Amino acid sequence: VQLQACGGGSVQAGGSLRLSCVVSGSTFRHYTMGWFRQAPGKEREFVAAIRSSIGGGATYYADSVKGRFTISRDNAKSTVYLQMNSLKPGDTAVYSCAAGARIIASTTIYSTSYDDWGQGTQVTVSS
Repeated sequence: VQLQACGGGSVQAGGSLRLSCVVSGSTFRHYTMGWFRQAPGKEREFVAAIRSSIGGGATYYADSVKGRFTISRDNAKSTVYLQMNSLKPGDTAVYSCAAGARIIASTTIYSTSYDDWGQGTQVTVSS
């Protein structure tokens, strides 16, 4: 499975960005997809996830982004999106997408549950 993320950039606080992650090499609709981020000097943290269509497509969000970020998927395009609105300087980080084929619901937010990772894309929010 190969994952290709894009859409990062630099914006001012209050702005918006949409990240995309295209998946190839396997049956996308069977995968739970997640977004994680890592800021300099900090550990990787969960941002959002969306379960496979077979798994019901439920979405999960970190408390810090709830109400501002929206994760979605387009199975026809094998793509997962992260729409980020009302961005804050604290959202500055490298964002990575991840895919997992056998993730149970209770472990969706843990990075160790995911099998495949894309390269990161930088998001910088200035005040």
